[in-house]
Amino acid sequence: MTAAPNAPHTYIIGHRNPDADAVCSAIAYAALKQAQGKTGYIAARCGNTNARIDTILTRFHQPAPVYLTDVTPRVRDVMIKDVVSVTENATCAEALELVDQHDVRVLPVISDERYVKGQLTIFDLGGFFVPKVSAPREMRKVITSLDQVARALKARVLNPVRNEEIGELFVRIGAMDVRSFWKVSSDENIPADRSMVIVGDRWDIQQRSIQNGVRALIITGNLPVEDEVVAQAAAAGVAILVSPHDTATTAWAIRTASSIKALIQPKFSSLSPDSRLSDLRKKLAVSSAPAFMVLNDDGRLAGILTKTDVLRPVKRKLILVDHNEMTQAVPGADQVEISEIIDHHRLGSLNTAQPILFINEPVGSTCTIVADLYRRSDLQPSADIAGIMMSGIISDTLHLNSPTSTEKDAEILQWLSGIAGVDSKKLADEIFASGSIILSSKPEAVIRSDHKIYEEDGVRFAVSQVEELGFGNFWSHHRPLAKALEAVCQDEKLTFACLLVTDINTQNSLLLVKGDAEVISHINYPHVEKDEIFDMPGIVSRKKQLIPFLGSVLKEMQVDGTMPSARGRTEAPFNSASA
Repeated sequence: MTAAPNAPHTYIIGHRNPDADAVCSAIAYAALKQAQGKTGYIAARCGNTNARIDTILTRFHQPAPVYLTDVTPRVRDVMIKDVVSVTENATCAEALELVDQHDVRVLPVISDERYVKGQLTIFDLGGFFVPKVSAPREMRKVITSLDQVARALKARVLNPVRNEEIGELFVRIGAMDVRSFWKVSSDENIPADRSMVIVGDRWDIQQRSIQNGVRALIITGNLPVEDEVVAQAAAAGVAILVSPHDTATTAWAIRTASSIKALIQPKFSSLSPDSRLSDLRKKLAVSSAPAFMVLNDDGRLAGILTKTDVLRPVKRKLILVDHNEMTQAVPGADQVEISEIIDHHRLGSLNTAQPILFINEPVGSTCTIVADLYRRSDLQPSADIAGIMMSGIISDTLHLNSPTSTEKDAEILQWLSGIAGVDSKKLADEIFASGSIILSSKPEAVIRSDHKIYEEDGVRFAVSQVEELGFGNFWSHHRPLAKALEAVCQDEKLTFACLLVTDINTQNSLLLVKGDAEVISHINYPHVEKDEIFDMPGIVSRKKQLIPFLGSVLKEMQVDGTMPSARGRTEAPFNSASA
């Protein structure tokens, strides 16, 4: 399953197309962090496992690390997920209260199923309450129900009459002499049955309003209402509400009882939660939208994004293990914070925004370094984690037979063997007999199972490596493997590509090469097959043996003027990748 990375986790992750050491070191380092009492560290991988890795994980009861295909910061990483929203049946009072409580400028208007109907901004609300002196009738108008008026005023309802009915109602204040009280309303052509009269304890205005058949009497100041008035109002079908506020406050608050329906902006800008922030910054810079609704694939509201949110740093971090090159890192690694690097390869051209913990040692396996960190911390890994680290060391050093192996690898392997209770020779036999990658995978998958791209002296090339017990499986599949290697060379726009097939028993390798004929002609190992296959006795390390050899071939071609870049085949900056 592909994980959707969310802050504030720190993912410990190996290189693309991970081998056993990359996966095992990520698991072991995450376990070390946990043993140190630290939280939020998660082992991850940015490629599929293979039969050998699956055998190791099963043997030592470990799940496969979280699968991350891309850690590029996306909208979901910075959007506001706990969205303050309203329904289309809300009142202005309720909307204003949310704006005030949560200090927001935009309210999504959603249905009960969280589909977005539109948006409501603080400017829409502000414009509604700006006095329109030129249109006094509109200033009095409120589209609402008496229930909503009661909610806005927090009023007591003494005489409910059709309180749920929504419609146009007009506000009148009974502040003048009863003899002229209704004259203004008549001049403005406001019907009595759509009028709400705000009045204090003036009995005469209350009586005149009831006689005229107004929609409602709103008594201010929590003043008492005579039983006779309540009975008369009930008989006349006039509602009575008692407001706790004074007349001025009541008159203003009634305006907020208006439904927001007339103010909703049906057009709004939307985004997918998976949109890349790097792709959005220019779009947001020129947009006048106050906010963007973030919608799931089904159209429901997932969050909201403002321009300010885009400026917030993504809290997710990475720890790189078994590599220190951006060309080998999970896509998007250059756009998030890298807090640590634990590696045993040569240094690449990686830059960080701030100082970080960088441990780089010339040993045969990253698991050797991680195991040594346990010892430095006076911590002992569990038997299963010790077995995981043994497996990483055995796989990367071919059980200490690779030229990359060191005395420290041997020392650490023996220490781990005692903790795990596992004989390293038996474990090596189990790992290397765990299934042929060539037999268990398609040719394209074989080529990309442990595949690294390099750029050196203007030439871009790739080297893949697989380990087998003997060369029988390779010889029975070398032609489809050659076609797959050629396809990778074309797809990745490489000058040439190689597959190093290593026999674990004899410590010898065969090299399959596709690409530039001039480069292939400069390989001075015995040519054993038409499909550009070379016998490479004693060559088992891509890092210490094959890459230096290929580098010498390119330098020789540079001297004699046959370099591919000199012939216009590629122009790329120097960016030597880790082996």
